[in-house]
Amino acid sequence: MNSTSVPQPPRWVKSTYSGGDGGQCVEWAPGHARATGEFLVRDSKNPDGPRLILGRGAFTGLVELAKRHG
Repeated sequence: MNSTSVPQPPRWVKSTYSGGDGGQCVEWAPGHARATGEFLVRDSKNPDGPRLILGRGAFTGLVELAKRHG
C-alpha cells in the first residue's frame, strides 16, 4: 500500500512586530518553515493575496529590518 500525505494548509501566526493599530499586519507560517525551510510571509489583511517565499537568510534580514524600523 502506498500512502501519500495530503499537504496541510499553513497555520499563520501574526508577527510580534506587526503594529497593533491594524495598519501593518504581517503573518508568517512557522510550522511550514520548520518542515520545509521555506519562510512564508503574507499580509494578514489580504490572506488570499500574494505571499513571499523566503529562505532563512532573507527572512532573518526581514526580521532585522522590522526590529530597526518597528
